[in-house]
Amino acid sequence: MRLRVIRTAAAMTFGAVLAGAAACSAPSDGKGGAGGGTGGSLVVGIAQEPDTLSPLLGYGKDGNSKIFDGLLRHDADMELEPALAAELPEIGDGGRTYTYTLREGVTFSDGTPFDAEDVVFTYETILDEKTNNPSKGELDALDSVTAKDEDTVVFRLKYPYAPFAERTVLPIASKEAAAGQDVNTGPYNTEPVGTGPYVLTGWSRGEKLTFEANPDYWGGAPEVEKLTMAVIKDDDVRATRLRSGDLDAAVLPPALADTFAGDDGRRVVRARTADFRAVTLPTAGPVTGDRAVRRALDTAVDRRAIVDSVLGGAGRAAYGPVPTDSPWFAEGTERRHDPRKAKEILEDAGWKAGEDGVRRRDGRRAAFTLWYPSGDRLRQEHALAYASDAKEIGIDITVESGTWEVIEPRMKDDAVLSGGGSPADPDFDLYPLLHSSLALDGFNNMAAYDNPDVDRALEEGRRTNDRAARAEAYATVQRELAENPGYTFLTHIDHVYVMDDAWQGVTTQVEPHDHGLGAGPWWNVEDWRPKK
Repeated sequence: MRLRVIRTAAAMTFGAVLAGAAACSAPSDGKGGAGGGTGGSLVVGIAQEPDTLSPLLGYGKDGNSKIFDGLLRHDADMELEPALAAELPEIGDGGRTYTYTLREGVTFSDGTPFDAEDVVFTYETILDEKTNNPSKGELDALDSVTAKDEDTVVFRLKYPYAPFAERTVLPIASKEAAAGQDVNTGPYNTEPVGTGPYVLTGWSRGEKLTFEANPDYWGGAPEVEKLTMAVIKDDDVRATRLRSGDLDAAVLPPALADTFAGDDGRRVVRARTADFRAVTLPTAGPVTGDRAVRRALDTAVDRRAIVDSVLGGAGRAAYGPVPTDSPWFAEGTERRHDPRKAKEILEDAGWKAGEDGVRRRDGRRAAFTLWYPSGDRLRQEHALAYASDAKEIGIDITVESGTWEVIEPRMKDDAVLSGGGSPADPDFDLYPLLHSSLALDGFNNMAAYDNPDVDRALEEGRRTNDRAARAEAYATVQRELAENPGYTFLTHIDHVYVMDDAWQGVTTQVEPHDHGLGAGPWWNVEDWRPKK
């Protein structure tokens, strides 16, 4: 059977999406921007930089890595199309084999030819137990990958895994450049060699990454010849640098982006995403470990008010990782804002109001700490709104900010204003977020959620190609989350950008949570042309 078209369910309903961030370089006169679309350069700022630029350790796993290509890639409508593969895969053996014929004449940026051995090397290295790739579980279904010949690769799966083709947007590394060194610490992590439209020319940690167009790119040399991604974690600083002319583009909170709406020569773009904001409620916590507390908080929060006040309408209420406008969303799992019901839940569970207005049970105050990453205005405002709604029902939440280095060791006991979301397939979000086997595994399952019914449904959903069976499995997960929440999901946010209007060919894609370096209006920057 040939896979003619693979279109993600989320893409069918979300429409096109943007995401990204802003950057800095030498200041201009404040009128034309940093690159201003002239001289074939673009300066973009990103809120966070990657830990590595090696796909063997997880870089670019969802596509748009700029330095690399996958066998497949997404177009503007999030449909899969060939990249390093010459065509979409042949699927056989009841969905257990995927055969890819490779594009001919492709070379890596160092001039070495690309072939099937590079594909085998990439996937086998990722799955090697010695490789510290935090996302290797996403390839759990893969049993083996073999080079049938230099232009043909065959993947064999342990079980039919419906979204496997989506996993082959994963970037392909150069075997010649990356083999023979420590995969976790070797130079390939900071000096990558790929087949993509851009070549890394410099990386100053915490400051910027610089790229130049690959003149031998198989898709044609990009007209944006120089690309700079500057690391600017603070939203307000990005806005200031954009206004001063240091930047050509920036991702900004809606309120900040709106201040640029009347500027000549700039565009403000809002785009829907699969990007959610949620509060982790650790099941090991003395307060959040009580299911009644989690249910009360889930009922007390005013999601609509957060969308209106914090996001300025640029988003939607969230009741789980699956957006309400996705065909995978389980109707009837919406939770109405009802503080009175929330108080009843707490009362019935023995949490009684104290003289200070904070509830207590067995001498313990209903109080805990909620962290958010410093400099992230949207998460801060989400956290403060959540704490305000919690206070109304007698729960005292202390909101704190810190770096991820400060936050991560506290995740077992403290709540975190978290984010995530992938538009590709529900398995990509639900499994790592909720399966008990991944509890506190890095940033997977940050709430240490443990629900056997959810585990079973997640396993059923990823092990069948039957869409109806998958839909029922993921509906089960969403219904369980409504009854036994491990998180309070708040919003799905729209990504809002301000960018100089100097290029044509700028389009959008459905955007995941991770954005900036590869995703954003510049997801297809290699195809842009200057406006005449």
